[in-house]
Amino acid sequence: MLRLGTAAGALLLSITAVAAGPLSIVGTGDALDVVRALGEHFTRAHPDMIVNVPSSIGSGGGIAAVGAGKEAMGRIARPLTAAERERGIEGVPLLRVPAAFYVHASTGVRNLTAGQVADIYEGKIQNWKDVGGSDQRIRVVRREEADSTLQVLRASMPGWDKLAIIERSMTATSTQDAIHAVEENPGAIGFGPYTLTLEEKLPILRINGLYPTDGGYPSAVTVSLIWKAETITAEGREFLRYAQSSEAARTIKVYGAIPATELRASVK
Repeated sequence: MLRLGTAAGALLLSITAVAAGPLSIVGTGDALDVVRALGEHFTRAHPDMIVNVPSSIGSGGGIAAVGAGKEAMGRIARPLTAAERERGIEGVPLLRVPAAFYVHASTGVRNLTAGQVADIYEGKIQNWKDVGGSDQRIRVVRREEADSTLQVLRASMPGWDKLAIIERSMTATSTQDAIHAVEENPGAIGFGPYTLTLEEKLPILRINGLYPTDGGYPSAVTVSLIWKAETITAEGREFLRYAQSSEAARTIKVYGAIPATELRASVK
């Protein structure tokens, strides 16, 4: 089991909670359905401790809310910066999800090479027939440059480190917006965290023959929980303990993600 560390563990046991009440875990839309499932399971097991997981306000929004003391807990899909840690924000990895590419069903494509994906996002390939699909224009859905999944792709997907995404792309501001844009636009392609819920909505591409859950698939996003010592509540402390339990790990795996408790030394 992943441990908070001696200092963080002692902190969780020693701090005095603020007024009790429902725990809202705010922030990134990455793995939103997984975190919501964890919140629902926790609440059923602890009827006196209600957990709410609102829609995405982004990792930055979660950090701002926790940092300002407006919320007791947040969820992020990028590492905390040194400056954020200096403000007293702490974090622990919760789960890891692959960064998947998904398409509108009309494209007729289910497998691309990493090079073809890069060429599509750069605008070098503009029709699905050129990669074995239907004869229709490719509609690229991108994310803002600060998006956690895009940062992971730039760091790990071949050809993405300096890739200039085609200017005629549609920009989605959240994971859910990106999924909706691909659902509503024939010929569209987008990217975001893989979950089984996503798989039920849209065709997910294999990259170089590898599905996001296959070993060797190159890109993934780590989602973490964050809090501050002076504002975490009793519900928050209890949820942190639950999030590292074998019960929570089983729920996380049901949704196609990897529990941080199983990443062991690979988790920083």
